[in-house]
Amino acid sequence: MSSDIDKIRNIGIIAHIDAGKTTTTERILFYTGESHCLGDVDKGTTITDDNPEEQQRGITIYSAAVTCHWQDCTINLIDTPGHVDFTAEVERSLRVLDGGVVIFSAREGVEAQSETVWRQSNKYRVPRICFINKMDRLGADFERVFQQIRTRLAGNPLAIQMPIGAGSPPTSNAFEGVIDLIGQRALYFDRATEGKTISVREIPEEYQEEASVRRRQILEFAALQDEAALTTYMETDDLPVEVIHNLLRKATVEGQVQLVLCGASLNNIGVQPILDAVVRYLPSPVDKPPVEGTNPIAKKVVGPEFRKPLDSEPFCGLVFKIVADAHGELCFVRVYSGVLNGKSRMLNPRTGKKELISQVWRIQASHRDKIEESGAGTIVGVVGPKETVTGDTLCEANHPIALESIHFPDTVISMVVEPDSSAERKKLSETLKILAKQDPTFLAKEEENGQTTISGMGELHLEVIRHRMERDYGLKVRVHKPRVSYRETIAVPTEAEGTFHRQTAGVAQSARVKLKLEPYQGDEQIKVESKLKPNSLPKELVTMLETAVKDEAKGCGLFGCPLSQIKFTILEADYSQIETTDVAIQAAAVDAVRKGLQQAGVVLLEPIMKLEVQTPEEFLGNIQSDLLARKSSILNTEPRGELHILEAEAPLARMFGYSTQVRSLSQGRASYSMEPLRYAPAPQEVMNEMLGH
Repeated sequence: MSSDIDKIRNIGIIAHIDAGKTTTTERILFYTGESHCLGDVDKGTTITDDNPEEQQRGITIYSAAVTCHWQDCTINLIDTPGHVDFTAEVERSLRVLDGGVVIFSAREGVEAQSETVWRQSNKYRVPRICFINKMDRLGADFERVFQQIRTRLAGNPLAIQMPIGAGSPPTSNAFEGVIDLIGQRALYFDRATEGKTISVREIPEEYQEEASVRRRQILEFAALQDEAALTTYMETDDLPVEVIHNLLRKATVEGQVQLVLCGASLNNIGVQPILDAVVRYLPSPVDKPPVEGTNPIAKKVVGPEFRKPLDSEPFCGLVFKIVADAHGELCFVRVYSGVLNGKSRMLNPRTGKKELISQVWRIQASHRDKIEESGAGTIVGVVGPKETVTGDTLCEANHPIALESIHFPDTVISMVVEPDSSAERKKLSETLKILAKQDPTFLAKEEENGQTTISGMGELHLEVIRHRMERDYGLKVRVHKPRVSYRETIAVPTEAEGTFHRQTAGVAQSARVKLKLEPYQGDEQIKVESKLKPNSLPKELVTMLETAVKDEAKGCGLFGCPLSQIKFTILEADYSQIETTDVAIQAAAVDAVRKGLQQAGVVLLEPIMKLEVQTPEEFLGNIQSDLLARKSSILNTEPRGELHILEAEAPLARMFGYSTQVRSLSQGRASYSMEPLRYAPAPQEVMNEMLGH
């Protein structure tokens, strides 16, 4: 099995919404023989968009894993959503992938969510190739999109193909095929055979000069990657094709370059070369560094633990997704090392418990095939774990390792849901727990007044959740209007002292804790650290004190919203062997946190969204006026093809129902995308409203 690991490609298809991810995936499955007819997104007949909600809306909501074979390689492919409300699906997919295919529309170019998925790819150091799709659309412009990858994404694109024409008939220069710049040939895809038959011809005369210039750029880049290649290039003014491929692969795997291809997936042009590029340029598991983690059992940190992508190594894998179906919960696992068998028991380092792996499955979208075992570098589904959640590691108990988990963005919108009848209240609670386990960006909380609040990434996200409750779980629920998820932080740094003194049944309990509170910017919403003098407090009480501060800080502030962007430093703690009990130290910590918040003053934070609107020029003025009325900051407007692109920052509280408004202002011709950007201080009128003034 080990010898085949270099023949595995774990890749993701990522892009802005409507760039053609699912259509491209369908063509890949068709040309690799995994499907025998071409699915259509608009008709709801695709393999990967098999959920009723996806078929109805014509968009991808849930990432889908499929396996196919091309040449002598096995390609594990994940088709991801493009809508920002489902960005968690992209985040967790990129965490476990070795490479990516980023798709851009030749007409719209680099869009808002293109930037988001590119940043996520950078974060996880995912090597990628680019595919400029929809070259057959009116307004398609290969060179413009190519330059946007460089300027807007700070990428280093290198074209290994160029289009023959652009746009659709009756245009005289309509898109016909692609030029393979490395092989110096023109490729035409036969429509009668749905693109299966490819004609190889000479490069048309009118494209030869441009093709020569672009090929020269490839040769110069490749030659600079290797001294021997540079010598050959200087002597012969050319390089062997195989040498070019090897040097481009090396540069792609190292993230130095993003190779660019083009085509039109819907019309079956240019998809097979994507498969060739995936096999030829994107890394296998053995091309990636050994996965790094920590030893969760060791008493003190002794350095990182590593696992090589070999079957002979101890098993370790990361659970990156959980779905519930008729057979129970299915955990998607990326196997980084070792072999995973059915009917085995693996340690979950987070819980410290062993989890039963009762079955291992090869996943093909909604279909699956049972397998006995799966080796290093694979992506499989497992049934059996009960307490495992997204981001957990599974490993051998005798060789423990904890891999870095997956971090997801905070929710920005919430709404109250109520069961249609009191008899269904328990069922609602159980259903929400299942949904929250599957979706890390969905939260459900039962309030003190008996209401249940659900929170998510946007209006569409919560709407999809509500439909799932009704369709998949048979729940009838009433929903209230969506509301913004505000946060609270402190205005200024302060120090506060908390005390606890109590006499119970003749026994005195006493403690004093001094804290420093200060505004803080970092990955964690709340940070707690101790600066206590060594041995001033027993170790177990220090841990208890830190936990008490963190737990109290996770509660609500003056406005009843979660606290955020605050650092708590424990400065002092009095200790008496007789009087300083667990209860006393916890109570003193709570007292210090509450006093500190009162002294520092609370600032209400609201979510600010990054907004991009695409509109014909005649509606630009109306859309700008509407956004200014919504207290938005317009950052930039620029023409892009036939459309104008407007970039703005807008408070989420003012953007409810915007999809209806923007359609109304543009006669249905404008579109927009919106994603969370940051939290910023809310206006005074919002604070007054929350205080009931």
